[in-house]
Formats: sequence, structure tokens, C-alpha cells
Amino acid sequence: QVQLVESGGGLVQAGDSLRLSCAASGGTFISYVMGWFRQAPGKEREFVAAIIWRGGRTYYSDSVKGRFTISRDNAKNTVYLQMNSLKPEDTAVYYCAADRSSNIYTRAPLYDYWGQGTQVTVSS
Repeated sequence: QVQLVESGGGLVQAGDSLRLSCAASGGTFISYVMGWFRQAPGKEREFVAAIIWRGGRTYYSDSVKGRFTISRDNAKNTVYLQMNSLKPEDTAVYYCAADRSSNIYTRAPLYDYWGQGTQVTVSS
């Protein structure tokens, strides 16, 4: 059974950085696409970034491009989201997701597995 466990969230000030981690287990992730989504109160779940595990190709939403970096560590089966120059509008619960296809999707329903989420709060 695939499990995704996020960590690294917290309360920071605008302009600070955070690194989120997603520890994956129970699957052969080399063939997966891993994504990060976020959901703010009263809003829909929003795509943030994704990475094709095999090869490392990445894709970002326009709102985080140039500030966030997604990466993976093959040996640790872990995906990271480095978030720099954080803004109050980045405040949300951040979710890690996994998709068994080799295509990068930006729509949440297309992902097969989800973590429990980690809260990121950015104060102004």
C-alpha cells in the first residue's frame, strides 16, 4: 500500500524559506509522477509543482515559478519542495500526491495517492 507522509510545514514570515518533505513508501516510485498541491481555507485544491521521478523533469504553476523548487532523492524515496521568498498568499495546507502514469497532471483528481497534508502559514 502506497503511503505518502509530508513534513516540514510551519509558521514563517514573508520572505522566509521552508522545505517540505514527502516520504514515499509501498510502491515502485521510479515510474511515478509526484506532485505538490495546496489548499487554502474556502478554496479548491491548487496545483503547485510536479516531477517525473524517472528523469526528473519538473513543472510549476505560474504562481510559484522561480520561487519554489521540486526535487527528489532516489535513495530516500523522498520528494522535496523548497519554498523561497514566501508570501502570505502561499498560506495553505500542502499535500503530496503520487500518480502512477508518466504524465504530469495539474488536476488533483488524476492523482492516485495523497498524503495527509502539512500546514504552511506565512505572516506578513
